[in-house]
Amino acid sequence: MKINFKFYDYLCKEVKHVREEVFVKEQGFQNEFDKCDDKSFHLLLFVDREPIGTARLFQLEANKTFIIGRVAVLEKYRGLHLGNKIIKILEEKVEKLGGTCVELSAQCRVQEFYKKLGYIPIGEPYLDEFCPHICMRKEL
Repeated sequence: MKINFKFYDYLCKEVKHVREEVFVKEQGFQNEFDKCDDKSFHLLLFVDREPIGTARLFQLEANKTFIIGRVAVLEKYRGLHLGNKIIKILEEKVEKLGGTCVELSAQCRVQEFYKKLGYIPIGEPYLDEFCPHICMRKEL
């Protein structure tokens, strides 16, 4: 199994496909695409040239903080630690861009995944559409 990745500065059809499969079809979100997509780097993860995972990354204005979002891996590829790989690739990108902090909005059900990667919860849980989320942060 050969794993590769590529960054796009636009929302390509492969990234859109993975997000639609995971967030819209599987999880039932309706407002998947937003204006943040226009200012984001979009990571696409491939296994043997098949697009199987994605996430987006953008910088807060005039700040060394970056926001990770829309982390998704197609269902048949889960359990292979590809989510860890996606986060590590994004953290390396943040450091290359001069960032010192990463924040994200985690679905509460996967909060432990991010805690194991060094993210700490900030504030109280809140609803995004129908789903409980919590803000999390990691200093790099």
